[in-house]
Amino acid sequence: MTPPHQRSELLAGYPHGFFGREGGVSKGVYTSLNGGPGSGDNPDAVTENRRRMHEALNTPYLVTAYQTHSADAAFVDKVPDQQIRADALVTDHPDIAIGVLAADCVPVLFTCGPLVGAAHAGWRGSLSGILEATVSLMEDHGADICLMRAAIGPCLRAPAFEVGSDLIEEVTCKYPNAEKFFSPKTDDKSVYDHAAFVKWRLVEAGLKIDHVEDVGGCTLTHPERWFSYRASRARKEPDYGRNLSAIAVRAA
Repeated sequence: MTPPHQRSELLAGYPHGFFGREGGVSKGVYTSLNGGPGSGDNPDAVTENRRRMHEALNTPYLVTAYQTHSADAAFVDKVPDQQIRADALVTDHPDIAIGVLAADCVPVLFTCGPLVGAAHAGWRGSLSGILEATVSLMEDHGADICLMRAAIGPCLRAPAFEVGSDLIEEVTCKYPNAEKFFSPKTDDKSVYDHAAFVKWRLVEAGLKIDHVEDVGGCTLTHPERWFSYRASRARKEPDYGRNLSAIAVRAA
């Protein structure tokens, strides 16, 4: 079966999808389309889930990385022998779908001519420059920033993304203008519109504002549809599944 997934109108023509937790074979807390090999799920179930997802994109291979909330982006020119350590991937290989895993963090998919990219932008990664690094790597391989497009996928969103003053201070210390993405909720908590921050950083990196689409979806408020780290912690579960967002080069 083809697992359900969200798509972006901006990226039409490129096989891509923001996959949630529906349409897989995993059990328990990983029910059902867990795409994370780093989770404690049955490895055979994860392999089958990932096969279903990259076959939905009509590609024989799927490459994801070992993510560390870094600003490291890597170019994929072949199926790697070892897992890449990075938080963004870029490729022009016609047989490879590249993807990122998230369970509240922001997934971003990119296109530009024969190039595609995928970035995992948690609040740390987006603050340290993973989005800019992805754009820069695509430009290094011939992308024209004026033609580049990006789609923001399901993630932890306002008003569900509650944060403390320490995170606000860290973000606004680097980007004073980012104060506009926070709004007070209680005496000690504020709401962070991280998806809007990500869109802002993409535009600041040079993308045209109408070349950035947000497909919507809040992982925390819809845990039946999306895996969510914060939802799993609230339920005191021992682990959590990962949502896969993936993209491939469009057919010639």
